[in-house]
Amino acid sequence: MDGTEAELLGRCAAGDTGAFSGIVEAYQDRIYSFALRLLRNPAAAEEAAQEAFVKAFRAISKYDSAYPFASWLFRIAHNVCMDALRAAGRNSSIDEEDFPDMADPAPGVEETVGASMDSERIEAMLAALPPIYSEVLLLRYREDMGPAEIGRVIGSPEGTVKARLSRGREILKKMLGDATVQGARP
Repeated sequence: MDGTEAELLGRCAAGDTGAFSGIVEAYQDRIYSFALRLLRNPAAAEEAAQEAFVKAFRAISKYDSAYPFASWLFRIAHNVCMDALRAAGRNSSIDEEDFPDMADPAPGVEETVGASMDSERIEAMLAALPPIYSEVLLLRYREDMGPAEIGRVIGSPEGTVKARLSRGREILKKMLGDATVQGARP
């Protein structure tokens, strides 16, 4: 955490409501983008981002500075988005699936995908993934979080995160192969 962020958080914890606007300004685009990719609805994403910031402000005294602030804030945003998905009747829970702890066997897939496709097509493919996979991929590659930090955000063991990253990349790899085949000329 940089000095400015630590200072803002300290002022927020001391009751300075104006300091929180600096936190919102620093994170609003990232949190909105995260919510939009999970909820796939701009209005719902805006509402979820606002709710996440309100909840963060109310709970700022509970933030443990031993962990990155971004992880804590994304955890709140994750919970708000999962609540919104459940309320909309979209199944986003992974509790129903049995993910064994396993190593991440697919290094390099992201480079292949990135080198083979433009960002618009990648965005479309990410939007087509179930939220349990798109979320971990977004946190890994957009927010540059490692599996342990992602696990704290989504409330799952690191092994589960690694399994979802691997499965998400494999689905993207298959989608990439299908897109390549569909784009091929006879």
